[in-house]
Amino acid sequence: MTESTPGSNLGRHMFGVAALAFGIITLAWHDYNGWHQPRYLVYAAAAALIFGGAAIQFRRTSKTGAALLAVVYLVFALQCVPGIFAAPRIYNSWGNFFEQFSLVAGAAIVYARLSSACSRETLSRIGRILLGICAASFTLEQAFYLHPTASLVPKWLPPSQMFWAVTTTVLFALAAVALLTNRMALLAARLLTMMLVIFGLIVWIPLLLSAPRGHTNWSETVETFAIAGTAWILADLLGEYRLNDHLPR
Repeated sequence: MTESTPGSNLGRHMFGVAALAFGIITLAWHDYNGWHQPRYLVYAAAAALIFGGAAIQFRRTSKTGAALLAVVYLVFALQCVPGIFAAPRIYNSWGNFFEQFSLVAGAAIVYARLSSACSRETLSRIGRILLGICAASFTLEQAFYLHPTASLVPKWLPPSQMFWAVTTTVLFALAAVALLTNRMALLAARLLTMMLVIFGLIVWIPLLLSAPRGHTNWSETVETFAIAGTAWILADLLGEYRLNDHLPR
């Protein structure tokens, strides 16, 4: 019989810190992600993000924290649906939905991993598919808004801003294919995590430091690290599954 081998929790911790930061930013600006929601919803979301982000850090309370964060992010993902129906040919609302849905996936994976509601194999498959779909959306979002994406790339980074915009779009596409087909999925999840962290470090943090009073810079920085946390959570899960799959029975 195979005993469960504990995996890394670094992805969960990054995800939780990002959620906690999201809650603080929401309280500070009385707004979530620049969406101008009703005050009662904003304050409730801020409290839930702060509590959930703190709770998910600890083994005893992480399941509760993950459930709470999944509900909060799902509510905000659903807030994008009216915009999708109103203008289905404009990808921005689709992109916003899948950005929030990737956070739902991260919280749901943590919850399911701790609750033992399904086998590790089933959970790994579901996690791959969910994040793979989100990565496909990130690909389309960058492809449709290639010039705005290129403008975010630091000008000092050789060879050019457009080169990196195109390259990262291709890398998102490759990650999506790898996750959805289960071909080098663990490597794809790890590289996707690394790419998103690099986005945060060389794109959003410098913008944040140059304009610290801008709500968008704060929310985009935290969202980038939160999505990186989701990718890391999946990478931790896939690594744990592979390790246990090769243990002697």
